[in-house]
Amino acid sequence: MFVIVLRQIFRKNFIGIAIFPFIILRDKNLKNNPTIINHEKIHLIQQLELLIFLFYIWYIIEYFIRLIISKDQHKAYRNISFEKEAYANEDNLNYLKNRKFYSFLNYL
Repeated sequence: MFVIVLRQIFRKNFIGIAIFPFIILRDKNLKNNPTIINHEKIHLIQQLELLIFLFYIWYIIEYFIRLIISKDQHKAYRNISFEKEAYANEDNLNYLKNRKFYSFLNYL
């Protein structure tokens, strides 16, 4: 895992993204935020489980399905199974030690 800071790529509402094997953050101060780093590490594990490429395909398809259902971009994003798992467990810094494979399926 590599953490890099690139302010230019982020829209106003986003502060980080995981693109295996990188965690890309909007601000260097976020490197010291264990909750954000843990959230993005959860995404890195999800990406590995789906052999990286399939993660992105699933993520996009699920986003558009959720968008059609909710007609709200933020709700669609927050209801993606990968995001639901990451947000639900981002404060638990031991989560990845005990996480079972494909746990994001529990959030569908």
